[in-house]
Amino acid sequence: MADPHGHWSMPSPDFPGGELELPQALFAVSLSVVVPCYNELATVERLLRRVRTLPLDLEVIVVDDGSVDGTRDLLRKLERTELIDVLVLLPSNRGKGAALRAGFERATGDIVAVQDADLEYDPVQLPSLVAPIVEGLADAVYGSRFTGPRQNTYYYWNHVGNRVITTVSNAFTNLRLTDIETCYKVIRRDLLRTLPLTARSFTIEPEITARLAQSRARVVELPISYHGRSYEEGKKIGWRDGVRALRAILQFNILGPKAKRWKRPDRDPWRERNPETGK
Repeated sequence: MADPHGHWSMPSPDFPGGELELPQALFAVSLSVVVPCYNELATVERLLRRVRTLPLDLEVIVVDDGSVDGTRDLLRKLERTELIDVLVLLPSNRGKGAALRAGFERATGDIVAVQDADLEYDPVQLPSLVAPIVEGLADAVYGSRFTGPRQNTYYYWNHVGNRVITTVSNAFTNLRLTDIETCYKVIRRDLLRTLPLTARSFTIEPEITARLAQSRARVVELPISYHGRSYEEGKKIGWRDGVRALRAILQFNILGPKAKRWKRPDRDPWRERNPETGK
């Protein structure tokens, strides 16, 4: 729950005391939350209800990537409620990258955040990831699963694979990240719109990282909690995606089109707004 002084009491066991102090300017920012979704009937409604508890000016964009388990019908019903602001139904399964790019194109908020439709990532953490951008300390923020209070990655080799992929990516981008494959990427929209994103699959993760590095954006990483699920519960990424990610790192860092150097605006738009009204 937020108060006008920028404090929010979070019902999360991952934050001792249950309260995190946030900058007051956070409540003057509009946040677009892009939710790519594929066969997440069991979790998507609970996830969206959790997103809507955030005390922020939200735009919730859900992109269904050709679900065949009843998710699309549920999303059509939820579109008629206040849970979804924009619903995009892709005609077939095109991949996470294609779904994210469709969502990014429709985002209108000051800042854009990616939120998976499962419950591996708790949206209660999003305000703390948005805060460094609002305070002018970052242009993009990653949430690292490997430095947070709970690091349940479920599978050992997935954990090792993520470490290898991140290390190789760092060698090309010269960034010092610990988790480029994280879902939680929070980026200024004016920056995001300049990135020439082309990936259709999970390779969107190393592509975003490469493009941010090329644009000379300030990328900050913060710890998050993570509750990994099993393949029986619906986990989709596998070892083949890891091989594709390594290939993608080479492609997006060496070949074009590369992102142009981004120039930050002299003044952020939310600085002119009243945190209590957002205007």
